[in-house]
Amino acid sequence: MSHKVKVGVFGARRGMTMIGVMAHHPDAELVAVCDYDEHVQAGIKKLADDQGTHVTCYDDFDAFMNHDMDAVVLANYATEHAPYAVRLLDSGRHVTSEVLAVQTLSEAVALVEAVERNPRQVYTYAENYCYFRGTMEMQRLYRAGVIGEFLHGEGEYVHDCESIWVGITRGEKDHWRNWVPSTFYCSHAIGPIVTITATRPTKVVAFESPNVNKRRFGCRSSDGAILVCQMSNGATAKFLPWANYKRLPESIWYAVYGSKGMMETDRWGEVFNRINLYVEGDEHATTNTAYSPSPHLETELSRTIGGHGGSDFFTMHFFLEAILDRPGKANAIDVYRALDMTLPGTLGYRSIWEGNVPLVVPDLRDKAVREAYRHDTWSCDPKLAGPGQPTSSSSFGQVSVPDSLYMQQASSIEKT
Repeated sequence: MSHKVKVGVFGARRGMTMIGVMAHHPDAELVAVCDYDEHVQAGIKKLADDQGTHVTCYDDFDAFMNHDMDAVVLANYATEHAPYAVRLLDSGRHVTSEVLAVQTLSEAVALVEAVERNPRQVYTYAENYCYFRGTMEMQRLYRAGVIGEFLHGEGEYVHDCESIWVGITRGEKDHWRNWVPSTFYCSHAIGPIVTITATRPTKVVAFESPNVNKRRFGCRSSDGAILVCQMSNGATAKFLPWANYKRLPESIWYAVYGSKGMMETDRWGEVFNRINLYVEGDEHATTNTAYSPSPHLETELSRTIGGHGGSDFFTMHFFLEAILDRPGKANAIDVYRALDMTLPGTLGYRSIWEGNVPLVVPDLRDKAVREAYRHDTWSCDPKLAGPGQPTSSSSFGQVSVPDSLYMQQASSIEKT
């Protein structure tokens, strides 16, 4: 492909950083954006005017899908990525999906098979936390054998969102953030460990804490959870998916223990780009080796475009590299690894619901295992409620939130 890649973005709130990357990237031409919010559309048009380009704005996905474009960034609701990805792949478009890849096991099978039956189309997963300077350095160190064989890993994402909740849910009672279970938003915690070690979770067992704080602002799932996994090489791992525990600043933290040492990021502030390293027998091992790694993959463009410590740039850049069949495509996250990062959260809540039992995390690379999950729609999604589905987003029981709270939130949005 010699021309610029014509890109559309579905979902301009989360997608604003991606819009910024595609509007400035020399290999991309931002041509269309789909979002229902008129204020957001006005901002897109201003960006296009400032760049001397034209971007068509839509508030209807079907109309957006008919636009002349090569590729689409899915930044819509986190529970609704897979069905749109399947439609776009089958229409001949390349797709990069924001987190999470799927909501159910059934969607996982459908997504994998859509990717496989469209071999000319690229699918990548935009798990940006895999592209922090710190997590990329940990990957480099591990792959170089610095800490030896992977034995145990930990990842956590603790973020108290109470102060921003009204802005991101807009008083919508059934906004996905108000009902997804505590294990769902998991790939910020799991993804970096998977990419650092090139292993995948094979079993998961989970536990959750009660809903004490979330009910105050309308969220009906438990405040947090823990996923404990067996990894494909036999290692163990412990993950905290997005948890609304009280902590400031938020915790984005990773640790990997190996047979010769260990490495971890710092614990406070935006320190996911600072590494602490211990290697047995090293001359510094009795003290500590701590450093901020050099940005060996950064470019002039990546330094000018922010977003999650600069990591948002790389999700889009490596997507374009994959479309253009360039060496950078090796850094893109494919559909199979996307599911390795996503399915432990999907199955984690089922583990909790069934009494904290360990469950197999299927490897959908193997076509033989797919039939068992093809019709598995187990989910807390209100649209799927009915026999056989969980009756609450918290294993501690139904969380009651008065409708007046959501009405008050919606009213406050209208006044701003």
